[in-house]
Amino acid sequence: MIELTKFHGHTFVVNADLIEFVESIPETVIVTAHGRRVIVSETVAEVVEKVIAYRQRCLNLPKTGGESPNPEEDSPTDGQ
Repeated sequence: MIELTKFHGHTFVVNADLIEFVESIPETVIVTAHGRRVIVSETVAEVVEKVIAYRQRCLNLPKTGGESPNPEEDSPTDGQ
């Protein structure tokens, strides 16, 4: 779930997995898989960043990427 701001200023939470696409016309519009359209204050880039951060939390990935979530797995073992 990600928190967004409706165009009139109220915040709400949306299931990021149900976002089908985001468009800028010029307002940012979130369109869900069910066809619901919501105008939000965030830019398309901000929505994308929030979705990426949400997915990283779900997968327990580091925010910088490229690293294993468990550094011990990257360490060489003693002769094994």
